[in-house]
Amino acid sequence: MRARELAVEYPTVTPGTSALDAARLLAEERLPGLLVVDSRRHTVAVITGSQLLRYIIPHHVQDDPALARVYDEHHADRLCARLDERRVADLLSEKRKPLPVVDADATAMEIASVMAGTRSPMVAVSGEADRADAPVIGVVTAAELLERLLPGRPGTAT
Repeated sequence: MRARELAVEYPTVTPGTSALDAARLLAEERLPGLLVVDSRRHTVAVITGSQLLRYIIPHHVQDDPALARVYDEHHADRLCARLDERRVADLLSEKRKPLPVVDADATAMEIASVMAGTRSPMVAVSGEADRADAPVIGVVTAAELLERLLPGRPGTAT
């Protein structure tokens, strides 16, 4: 099973996308993260739901999660307003890890290894094995990979 067989079309955002729009897309589609691509569809980063949450949760609450209890639902609902004035680029850490990208010929084990190594719930699949800057042809998520690898599941040998 190769990456090209597992890759599916996946919603993408650009660094210039509104952070609030990115959060809405992530929530509406129930995605583990979003692939950030440039104008040529080259992978820039992956932004996960936890990164979005980390941005909206005040630092003092992150440092002491017990403080979260003092926020009522009204205040919690307003936390996402911070995203309205930001772009996806603002949420990307300068210390981000290498981008989780595999080429179209990558095996399931290679895909799993990249996911585990980058702690990413998804990897981008690059269109050409011999070009690191090739456009993205799709994405493989951890859930999709596990579904294919688990015994007795569709697409697996039993």
